[in-house]
Amino acid sequence: AKSHGETRDCEQPDPMSLDALFQPLQLGGLTLPNRVIMAPLTRARATPGNVPTALMAQYYAQRADCGLIVSEATAVDPLGMGWYRVPGLWTSDMVEGWAHVTGAVHSAGGKIFAQLWHMGRLVLPDYIGGAQPLGPSPIAGEGQTFAPPPPDYVGGFLPMKAYVVPREMTHGDIAHAVEAYGTGAANALVAGFDGVEIHAANGYLIDQFLQSNANHRSDAYGGDLAGRSRLLREVLEAVTAAVGPGRVGIRISPTSARKGMGDENPDALADAVAALAQEFGIAYMHLIEPIASGFMERPDNPVIERIRAIFRGVVIQNGSFDAPAANACIAAGKADAVSFGRPYIANPDLVMRMRGGHPLAVADMDHAYVGDACGYTDYPLFAGSV
Repeated sequence: AKSHGETRDCEQPDPMSLDALFQPLQLGGLTLPNRVIMAPLTRARATPGNVPTALMAQYYAQRADCGLIVSEATAVDPLGMGWYRVPGLWTSDMVEGWAHVTGAVHSAGGKIFAQLWHMGRLVLPDYIGGAQPLGPSPIAGEGQTFAPPPPDYVGGFLPMKAYVVPREMTHGDIAHAVEAYGTGAANALVAGFDGVEIHAANGYLIDQFLQSNANHRSDAYGGDLAGRSRLLREVLEAVTAAVGPGRVGIRISPTSARKGMGDENPDALADAVAALAQEFGIAYMHLIEPIASGFMERPDNPVIERIRAIFRGVVIQNGSFDAPAANACIAAGKADAVSFGRPYIANPDLVMRMRGGHPLAVADMDHAYVGDACGYTDYPLFAGSV
């Protein structure tokens, strides 16, 4: 891994060319100071009992000068929790832990939404007492994920295990999950969050229902797009009832096939989700659609313009952007803001670096998901910054 202070060679843009990126933006009832969004980043620094920590408060406060922070994925229910040391939002201890985080962000002048998460079929039995995970259909996700640590664990990367075949959710299971999203949203406001983002991307529960490769149901929650989007509709109903539509966003990845996902018609899926978002009048849609292949593949047929044509709220785009590309995207009217994920790992002062055309520090990926302060809160500010 490269040292925290090392920077990558890159062309330093003329800061004056980034005017669009640093314009204020109205998002629901919030006025964002700029259009740089911190994307959700799983960092695994909560307690083993999934309670946010003081270290997390420091981490988020360091990055509070962006327009909006979207928190790491935060589980709304124990059955949807499948990562070691990630936070939840279903107990009073979790709410209290998050309150320290949101307080630190607000004291630093920032704004923060909670991303509400249920992993569905991507939960390992190891995390839920050996029970079978839940999914729309008995189809396993592709690949592996981190398993809980063994008894002799002393640090470092966790063991990996393959995903298992989930149990097809009953209508009772679905109703329980919907209720958990609503409760999670209400808890988020108690914890001081400015709003919530429904995680309907990256192959997790809602995405599993939306995409045809993962949903082979023949009941009211499967089949055509109206059926496959019914869970999302019910989650939107529960969440907007709890916090109001102006405090709600949704993150989607309709063109992604990671973890065994994929849809027979991504264009139609994007249209359907955008229509739902417009119907409920939520604040924003957050689209994962890379402009260059990397963590995810760049789609052959992007859907950003389709979403833009249907949804009248704020559109945030994500995926392989640097500052000039983000500015160009916003200036061209393709999106209202752009979110940055991995650049935020090593650059707590990312907005300042972008404004000044300074090079970016390189992340220590050996400590991205393990450890404590190392590779988390110990990245220095750019030399000469104040």
